[in-house]
Amino acid sequence: MAHLLGAESLHLEYPTKVVFDSVSLGVNEGDRIGIVGRNGDGKSSLMGMLSGLREPNGGRVTVRGGVTVGVLDQGDTLEDARTVGDTVVGGREEYEWAGDPKVRDVISGLLSDLDWDAPVADLSGGQRRRVALAALLTGDWDVLALDEPTNHLDVEAITWLAQHLKRRWSPASGGLMVVTHDRWFLDEVCTVTWEVHDRLVESFEGGYAAYILQRVERDRQAASSEARRLNLARKELAWLRRGAPARTSKPKFRIDAANELIADVPEIRNKVSLQSLSVARLGKDVVDLIDAGVSYGEKKVLNKVEWRLAPGERTGILGPNGAGKSTLLSLVSGELQPTTGVVKRGSTVKVATLTQRMDELEKHMKDPVRVVLAGLRTSYTFGGGSKSQDLTPGQLLEKLGFSSAQLSTPVKDLSGGQQRRLQLLLILLEQPNVLILDEPTNDLDTDMLAAMEDLLDSWPGTLIVVSHDRYFLERVTDQQYAVLGGRLRHLPGGVDEYLKRRAAGEGSVVGAGDSRPTSAGGGSGARAGASAAGEGPSEAELREARKDMQRITRRLKKAEQEVSKADARLAAAADAMDFETVRQQDELRRELLAEVDALEEEWMNVAELTEG
Repeated sequence: MAHLLGAESLHLEYPTKVVFDSVSLGVNEGDRIGIVGRNGDGKSSLMGMLSGLREPNGGRVTVRGGVTVGVLDQGDTLEDARTVGDTVVGGREEYEWAGDPKVRDVISGLLSDLDWDAPVADLSGGQRRRVALAALLTGDWDVLALDEPTNHLDVEAITWLAQHLKRRWSPASGGLMVVTHDRWFLDEVCTVTWEVHDRLVESFEGGYAAYILQRVERDRQAASSEARRLNLARKELAWLRRGAPARTSKPKFRIDAANELIADVPEIRNKVSLQSLSVARLGKDVVDLIDAGVSYGEKKVLNKVEWRLAPGERTGILGPNGAGKSTLLSLVSGELQPTTGVVKRGSTVKVATLTQRMDELEKHMKDPVRVVLAGLRTSYTFGGGSKSQDLTPGQLLEKLGFSSAQLSTPVKDLSGGQQRRLQLLLILLEQPNVLILDEPTNDLDTDMLAAMEDLLDSWPGTLIVVSHDRYFLERVTDQQYAVLGGRLRHLPGGVDEYLKRRAAGEGSVVGAGDSRPTSAGGGSGARAGASAAGEGPSEAELREARKDMQRITRRLKKAEQEVSKADARLAAAADAMDFETVRQQDELRRELLAEVDALEEEWMNVAELTEG
């Protein structure tokens, strides 16, 4: 494989800390590298040095002549005065970008709900992040360096991004480096994993699941002092092997070795024990939503929702942005009353919510962590029966990855991930029996996510989770539901079933997806204005045209994938000097390219109709 870029004897340090000491590594053609490690160990710094954004204190980075590197860092560098369209495609003419399958794919995957003509200054932080990612992906790069690309993306967009990167960065095309805490994404996309720790970088073959196996083996062989970290990793490996059929079917690591490693690891949760203890704490009645609906003026958000939460139930909630997930959680917590129907609560129910805000910590920002804990409970019981544990707040902090020295640290000086963990601890010490987690994985690295999951495994109560982190959602919940079209739908097939339903168009949010850019000069606002003025097609015709565009886009993606497969078969037959197969595959390829051309023409014709 051709070498793209490399680092030799990298050294990086700050006044109080050495981050890297003599690190040497490289990126080759076809590498898709996931970078993992604890917060603060230097993941982003490593990527910054390799991509040329940061100078090391020692050593050097070399880039092969002509190789281009595209970077998505965590900073916001978008120009407020530019529009979404101008930021993404620049000064390119409409026929150039609208006829480019790559650009269409990126716009459809990331920007379908944004007005093409909207000023960047009017966008939210999450929307700006998506625009920046789209602008990067529409460019031509030999190496892509992505720092937390899944932030602000929902499950559908993350799934799209994974497939997009796998298509574009195949084993023979360019290199990819990605820093992310999204373990499903790592497993789906990456062929190599770099672990950053203790001033060095260790390379592991494969994605996240393979990395976990190799890390467990490394730690066992070294008999290291990281016994707790090892146990968490073995527990997680047990879940990967036992609880995720889609993963265990992949030959990502040696099955016999994995089975041997987890032979003495019990199931991650004793469901019977936890449910029994939960019934004792809650009674049989938790929260019942009966024919519940919520409307804001004339807009109906939820309609005839029927949901009876059971003691010890662990449920994940999915749904597109704006579908009503937050409204549903507010009904459960009691913050909101239904417009129609009723919500019944058991007499002993105590609901607590871990929100995306840091409300619980605002009044404690100047206080040391030990002072914050001093006014709370002196102990907390986790688990039940013979395996119950009485833990002090300090021990709980340790389970969540804090050191004893950090007890004296003011809350304001903690990292975002540490504040997030402290926020969860404060909520748990209130002893709720119904816990709602709204995007709990923000700012947490993979080790801390594993620690949080371990803590929740022994928490006896009803758990409801909303998260774009698919791995976390599947790991801590036993069933999933989706808010689609104002209704609550059970998903026996989990996240995969949700994605299939969404791909089929189920549960589209009113107003979402109606502003897919079809030209440089017209966003959704322009088209809506034309329709209102009686110019151009009716709303019904526009809706039908947009459905046609989605259908054609799906067919285009499939046809383009078939072309790639035909190219691979053609190359293999040519290498083998199998001329009959070469002839057949070349003929098939020509047919597929003709189909792609016809679909692109059809797409352009429909695009003109949507412009009115």
